[in-house]
Amino acid sequence: MNGAESLLKTLANCDVDVCFINPGTSEMHFVAALDEVDGIRCVLGLFEGVVAGAADGYARMARKPAATLTHLGPGFANSLAHVHNAKRGNIPMVNIIGQHATYHLELDAPLTTDIHSIASPVSHWVYSSESPEAIAKDTAKAVQEAGHNKIATLMLPTDVSWGDNPNGPVESVEIPPLSKVSESDITKAAELLAHGDETMVLLGGPYIDTDMGITLSKIAKATGARICTETFTVRMERGEGTAKIDRMPYRAENAVQVMSGVKHLILVGAKAPVAFFAYPGMSSVLTPEDCEVLNLATVDHDTKTCLNDLMLAVNAQEAEANIATRAVPAMPSGDLNTRTWTEVFANRMPENTIVVDDSSASGAFAFPLTQSAAPHDWTMLTGGVIGYGLAASVGAAVACPDRKVVCLQSDGGAMYSIQALWTMARENLDVTVIILNNQKYNVLEAEFALTGARGGKPSPKAASVLDIGSPNMNFVDMATGMGVKATRATTVEEFDEQLQAALDTQGPCLVEAMIPAREFKVK
Repeated sequence: MNGAESLLKTLANCDVDVCFINPGTSEMHFVAALDEVDGIRCVLGLFEGVVAGAADGYARMARKPAATLTHLGPGFANSLAHVHNAKRGNIPMVNIIGQHATYHLELDAPLTTDIHSIASPVSHWVYSSESPEAIAKDTAKAVQEAGHNKIATLMLPTDVSWGDNPNGPVESVEIPPLSKVSESDITKAAELLAHGDETMVLLGGPYIDTDMGITLSKIAKATGARICTETFTVRMERGEGTAKIDRMPYRAENAVQVMSGVKHLILVGAKAPVAFFAYPGMSSVLTPEDCEVLNLATVDHDTKTCLNDLMLAVNAQEAEANIATRAVPAMPSGDLNTRTWTEVFANRMPENTIVVDDSSASGAFAFPLTQSAAPHDWTMLTGGVIGYGLAASVGAAVACPDRKVVCLQSDGGAMYSIQALWTMARENLDVTVIILNNQKYNVLEAEFALTGARGGKPSPKAASVLDIGSPNMNFVDMATGMGVKATRATTVEEFDEQLQAALDTQGPCLVEAMIPAREFKVK
């Protein structure tokens, strides 16, 4: 058994059974080993950003890491943006990076790079295997380091890959359980909730399921506390039968209003909110100056058990949670715009849908208008890097082949990982993509106004770099060229008909919704 075969067998033994891959010459023995080792599904991406984004989406839904395989330092560098999103979202991932043979490195061949320095900023653990005999053990260590919420990156030199490993694979690895919040910290949080001052519980973490939401809602009902999730939820169960919980607004001035008057902030799997960017004349810290912050549980804690313990500590188990009953907005007609496409979607969303949201400014109404729609999971980009949606939808569909995935994707963001459409077609993934095409970098127009650059009003040259029309992109042609059925809608009626047809189709479909850009006024 060579090193590559023992690596793959170790991954399979450790329940890492999906690998998103974009290989090169240094990884050919890894590729060859795929035919020798059972238990690994290999999914090809045409760009490394798709590979990493798919691994992110997969881990969110499977609740375990996938592996990625990329080619040397430049190949991994192409994936950095999506690995960054995963790290900020505390998503587990095992990255395998091909490396030159150990004896070849000193020759400084053209693709030689300092992979360790490239990978370290987006990884919790980086290591280069030194021998075929050690690669299985190193692989098991990578899986263990990835654990529940970390990025582990392992370099695989070519000679380690092709060399003989007499030790064979590692049979399994133990992932330590998440830590339990201490009784004393639970008591302290309960005392803050009973204090009588304005208190908020801010919930985050890799997974907010229905029980967690209901538990938090009961705590709020019993204590009068405000409750909120982080701005960008990693994965949250929502819709009919779940608790109604608002999320922290994205815009700093709106978040400051939400936080106004809060004297005690209890963090459960979340960080204290800060502005996404710095703006002239505005504080970057969104909590009031006199607010006491209690970091009750980090993402390394069992947040579900933490909430249950806190519920018991404040005697909230019999409290009535604020549960969503099925309610959707009235079906619109006529013009297709930022609000009306969402109203159609809220009505047509199938039960048990996985929503992958990378809709940017065009999705302003998507989250609030679907709060009481059919039960669904909602995932969002967590590191601010657009282009997440198409790639993560690939991974979500691989993880949950029995569920419909709907990708809400802005037009500008789509172009960062448009190659994901090809993988959807190749794997026949059940994904419906909604491209929200306003022919603008609309969110950047909003940011231009917020920053106050040139008084918040772009000049013709500045406006031209925020406009992605001329030529206008044709996503129907792009999708069709990569094997995905696609249509274009310009009215509500067309969008409704085309969306329903896509949702009724098993396999990948794309609906391009032509909508006007939002207007942002300078205050």
